[in-house]
Amino acid sequence: MNLEATLRGARDRGAKLLVPYVTGGLGRGWLDVVRAVAAAGADAIEVGIPFSDPVMDGRTIQEASQRALDIGATPGSIIDELDGLDAGVPIAVMTYYNPVHHMGHERFAQRLSASGIDAAIVPDLPLDELNGWADAADAADVETVLLAAPTTSDERLHAICERSRGFVYGVALLGITGERTELAVEATEMGRRLKAVTDKPVLLGLGISNPDQARVAAASSDGVIVGSALVRRLLEGGGPEGAAEFVHELRQGLDQG
Repeated sequence: MNLEATLRGARDRGAKLLVPYVTGGLGRGWLDVVRAVAAAGADAIEVGIPFSDPVMDGRTIQEASQRALDIGATPGSIIDELDGLDAGVPIAVMTYYNPVHHMGHERFAQRLSASGIDAAIVPDLPLDELNGWADAADAADVETVLLAAPTTSDERLHAICERSRGFVYGVALLGITGERTELAVEATEMGRRLKAVTDKPVLLGLGISNPDQARVAAASSDGVIVGSALVRRLLEGGGPEGAAEFVHELRQGLDQG
């Protein structure tokens, strides 16, 4: 399933896009969570591959990653468990470059493709260092989603948008992931800058925690990525039902915006 084509199609039908983040391997029922949030209105799902040094992630996702690692999750096991999953929406994995490098660019990309994974987000791999990975991903039909931060220059923003596949991930604040009581002021400006230079789907993430914030962020972009607020509910024992309820609330908020 092509991520960019799917998101473009939904956007062109007038929908605001919603991509929830789920930590892979967080309990035996984590695939049920993926299915539940897909059914609750997600346009695609970002599955985090747990890593011991998640430099971009705040406390909530760090805790979820550590729990998953403690019960045996590995990059290989997450990819294997996603093999054959029919969630009905595209799946993108979020991973740091260390596991990609350890497995090897070609092998990692081919394993993603063989398991039906549509895209990869590697936040610590900048545009200037993409060569080996991006070529391997392209050859395996895996879309590489790139991130753009509020500090990114206009010139570099153009280059990021040109090379990104699937969508462009607009970082809505300076810092790490985590819930916020208010939407960062950078979010609206980030969405506006990206929409001015690309027709690819533009999604904002980091710090978007509730339906109101999602609606405001989506007003200047094509949609949102929501991670920590969902993962917190999973850590608190909400399970598939709690995750689906929250995603449904986000979906309603976006649709009413």
